[in-house]
Amino acid sequence: MSVEQFRVAVVQAASVFMDREASVEKACRLIEEAAGQGARLVAFPEAFIPGYPVWVWFVPPGQTHPLRAAYAQLHRNSVAIPGPAVERLAEAAGDCGVAVAVGVNERNSESSDSTLYNTLVYLGADGSVLGRHRKLIPTAGERLVWAQGAEDDLGVFDLGFAKVGGLICWENYMPLARYTLSARAAQIHVAPTWDRGEPWISSMRHIAKESRCFVLSACQAFHVDDIPDDFEVKQSFLGEVEGWINPGMSLIVDPDGKIVAGPLEEEEGILYADVEAAQLVGPRWQLDVAGHYARPDLFDLRIRSGARNFLGVEAESEAAVDLEPL
Repeated sequence: MSVEQFRVAVVQAASVFMDREASVEKACRLIEEAAGQGARLVAFPEAFIPGYPVWVWFVPPGQTHPLRAAYAQLHRNSVAIPGPAVERLAEAAGDCGVAVAVGVNERNSESSDSTLYNTLVYLGADGSVLGRHRKLIPTAGERLVWAQGAEDDLGVFDLGFAKVGGLICWENYMPLARYTLSARAAQIHVAPTWDRGEPWISSMRHIAKESRCFVLSACQAFHVDDIPDDFEVKQSFLGEVEGWINPGMSLIVDPDGKIVAGPLEEEEGILYADVEAAQLVGPRWQLDVAGHYARPDLFDLRIRSGARNFLGVEAESEAAVDLEPL
């Protein structure tokens, strides 16, 4: 393809549930497959490494002991950033010369190393880790697993051929978060999710039209058989569940809100779309929500940025007086 055209890809696949190493290797194989089809950017589903904590929709919150056990297993298979799992994914991206956006469960390795975040990691085609975004608000039962992310990582990354940013699942319903990415010049919007169905598809079309971006919505096609039989929660709480827990329904939408690939339902696969460089700018002639349609004379948005430390240590003041013991 010429510099005026490039290909994007959306992966719809199930994690190797609760197995970090196997999920990473599956992701690497899918990166290689998408790159072999000419993709320059590959988007993966929410929490792909090592899997979405599906039990949050089945286990009552008062069931402390099974929830503790499931959380401990998820934590054991989650990633640190930086860390070897993310380094392996970045290496695969670099080897294939493709940028990647992938959902992971991330440990708060900067502090207690016990809390988990739902994180979107951006990898460059040169094998670098461009950045991450921690989901701002886990939804409903997800709050039993993931902490709230900070507000200082709603980044947009320049890939050379386009600028990419993203929001995770129902963060996409946060107007100010969407506007932040538009104001930071995002041209491709990745939306890793566990959601599916017509309301979600309509939302993806709306976001594409609103932001005048290509929207890449990536979800897992996840079958009950994808959960190992020896997983305690499956035995105790999912005994009556049959078939597809999530049909997937991933899709790609263009800046006019038209679906150009998908939805893909009840099967694993990779969706592709070819993007003309002019499509990243031309539609904004009519509507640019962070440009001529913004009216900053009437409205503004302020973002509080900066890392929040869990522990601060104050140096002893030079003016402190030494007291002699009585």
